[in-house]
Amino acid sequence: MVDRAQISLILQECHDCPYMGHMSEDRTKERVASTAWWPKWEQELSEYINTCERCQKANWKHGKKHGLLQHIEEPKHPWETINMDWVTELVPGGKENYNACLIIVDRFSKSMRFLPCHKEDTALDTALLFWNNIISTCGVPKIIISDRDPKFTSEFWTNLYDMIGTKLAFSTA
Repeated sequence: MVDRAQISLILQECHDCPYMGHMSEDRTKERVASTAWWPKWEQELSEYINTCERCQKANWKHGKKHGLLQHIEEPKHPWETINMDWVTELVPGGKENYNACLIIVDRFSKSMRFLPCHKEDTALDTALLFWNNIISTCGVPKIIISDRDPKFTSEFWTNLYDMIGTKLAFSTA
């Protein structure tokens, strides 16, 4: 029979030891099972891992869930909700040698705008392109859906969204 002091040492060595790397519960169970046995050891191991501070901070089960589909309400008017994304690595073309395209899709009408631009454009360049080609002709959208491209998530864009009253929603990759 294993005594209390040995149990603590076994749990620490099989789970916390730096060369073990805070393994999953299943992997730690394998290690403990090959080392020792005591009554209700699996339950005790589970409690030990569930109270491990380092594991709780790093464990995906305890953080925000990513990638779950969220319902996006269907827009009732044109240009109320739009999707924005980039096509990059294009062969340079036109008199400005554009090598990228900002694509904007109205979710209501499914109409699209293809705005030629440069991959190297800054967040400000992108905002001006958006302002001059979308807001000035179609109005201010209530919701913009985009990926997490830094050009759409920069402090500048965040402030612009706040100023014009637009909500940013992120799409999944």
